Amino acid sequence: MKAWYLLYCKPRSELRAQQHLSMQQLETYLPMLRSEKKEKGQSVIKKSPLFPNYLFIRFDPSETSVRQIHSTRGVARLVNCSEDMTPIDDLLISRLKRREMGEPLVKAKVLGTGDKVRFCDGPFAELEGIFQEPCGDTRCRILFNFLGKMQSVVVDNHAVVADTHA
Repeated sequence: MKAWYLLYCKPRSELRAQQHLSMQQLETYLPMLRSEKKEKGQSVIKKSPLFPNYLFIRFDPSETSVRQIHSTRGVARLVNCSEDMTPIDDLLISRLKRREMGEPLVKAKVLGTGDKVRFCDGPFAELEGIFQEPCGDTRCRILFNFLGKMQSVVVDNHAVVADTHA
């Protein structure tokens, strides 16, 4: 039965892996994050992977060989939990896709290192994290628990607010 799985890609090879997997008629999803950057004095909107080096893939392990996926250009390995491949809930993928489509671009809010925050926008809405550091004028690095591990992610400043319940 087809399900979503998580792939770890070689550094900066998410798009390459996605392209080669689609040539094998495999469905993939690479969540992207929009950000505003200054280039030559002009504001430019850039897209970058929400999870650098990671790509979601939908396939049936009984029909498509894991070896075939591992040998695809740009792919490092499938992310597994213990001995069994762990499928990802379809609800998570559909929520990521919905949030990616409606993500607004808003100016920055100021937070301090170590502040508890709550995601108010984007694919992690309602999750809690810890503000680590600002990344330029419009983005910041947040530490939070995702897929059972502490992850660091860079998001637009508008995507988090100070957690008033902390």
